[in-house]
Amino acid sequence: MSIPTDGSVPSPCTSICTMDAAGVFCIGCYRTLDEIAAWSMLDAEAKREVLAALPARRARRTRSEEEPEDRR
Repeated sequence: MSIPTDGSVPSPCTSICTMDAAGVFCIGCYRTLDEIAAWSMLDAEAKREVLAALPARRARRTRSEEEPEDRR
C-alpha cells in the first residue's frame, strides 16, 4: 500500500476478502464487516483509527494460529 501525498487515507484492502472462522474480521485486511461497509463514508481521522487497530488484530490471529490444538 503506497502512502498518498494528498492527505487521503488508503484502504487496507488486499483483495483477499474472506472472513475469519468466527466471522469477526476479514483475514485479508483485518477490518470488521461494519468497518468495510463504512470505509467510504469515514473521515480521515476515523480511517486512521481503524488502521491503528489492524496490527493488534493481525497479531492476535497469528498467535491463535500458532497455539497447539489442546490450548485453544
